[in-house]
Amino acid sequence: MENSKKASMNMQNAKGNNSHSEDFSQWLNLLKAKIRSARNKLTFSMNYQLLELYWEIGRDIAEKQKNSDWGSSFIEQTAIELKHEFPDIKGFSRRNLYAILQWYKFYSAKYEFVPRCVAQIPWGHNRMIVSKIKEIETAEFYCNATAQNAWDRDTLEIQIENLYHLKIGNATHNFSKTLPSKQSELAAQTLKDPYSFDFLGLENDALERTIEDELVKHITQFLLELGKGFAFLGRQYKIDIGDSDHFLDMLFYHVELRCYVVIELKAGKFQPEYAGKLNYYLSAVDSQLRKDSDNPTIGILLCKMKNKIDVEYALRDIHKPLGISEYHLTNAIPETIKTKLPSVEELEREFGGG
Repeated sequence: MENSKKASMNMQNAKGNNSHSEDFSQWLNLLKAKIRSARNKLTFSMNYQLLELYWEIGRDIAEKQKNSDWGSSFIEQTAIELKHEFPDIKGFSRRNLYAILQWYKFYSAKYEFVPRCVAQIPWGHNRMIVSKIKEIETAEFYCNATAQNAWDRDTLEIQIENLYHLKIGNATHNFSKTLPSKQSELAAQTLKDPYSFDFLGLENDALERTIEDELVKHITQFLLELGKGFAFLGRQYKIDIGDSDHFLDMLFYHVELRCYVVIELKAGKFQPEYAGKLNYYLSAVDSQLRKDSDNPTIGILLCKMKNKIDVEYALRDIHKPLGISEYHLTNAIPETIKTKLPSVEELEREFGGG
């Protein structure tokens, strides 16, 4: 009897400890979320203050350059004086002052103050955009894309060189006929055409399975190429339909679209029957995986080549949302690409960086 009481007390204590542990874990997660939120606000505030200062410096230099007779060397002299007065701030180097002036002149053609989309990304990213982009609207596009996708500088440079702004939203699809207008617009802007798989380092005659294998091995880069919001659920994902097993090349979930995304990969030219097979898979996923809170499953067919007329005819009587894009296998790039949000420490280094 006494042993039974002890066992009962131990169970109650264990339950109490578990409850305490769960309460502590929940409280700790909330506390972490508050710290992250505050840190993000501090990061944006610091970045905005830095760029606001650079905007004023650029404006002052531009005005003096235009209205004074100080000669062409006054920027160099300004750099010397500022470095002497503020030796701990390397951002006042001659090179950076010229970059500030270029950046200010670029955006001041349209804006009186620092544009919000510009202020939300670090100075190093701003320098790169202004050095590589000629049109303000295109520069603003890359500022917004950098903030939304948390691109680091290497990634931003690659996206600019790959003409990301010309690819986004270019895939052939039937979203306007198969999805509600709001989701249709977001889904259309999610797709690109073509996709660049140059990070795989494969030749153009690579086999379908080889390409799929390498995409999984380089899933971080593949997710980066797909864009923000994709969560990878698996490859050769098994679906039971009737008495047969079927395998989806790749299955994803898109957190913003709130739907499953099936990606099928083809190593050759688009064939009309590919659309019918993918439509079949989408029906299966909607029946077996989709929950009431999920939107309709979307299919993306990636092929090396496609004829626009063939694609349009193939999609005409398809009633599931489906997009078709090409992919290119070109030159390999470094495997050091990663996405990350700028930290407070990085911004401090930007302030002190030349």
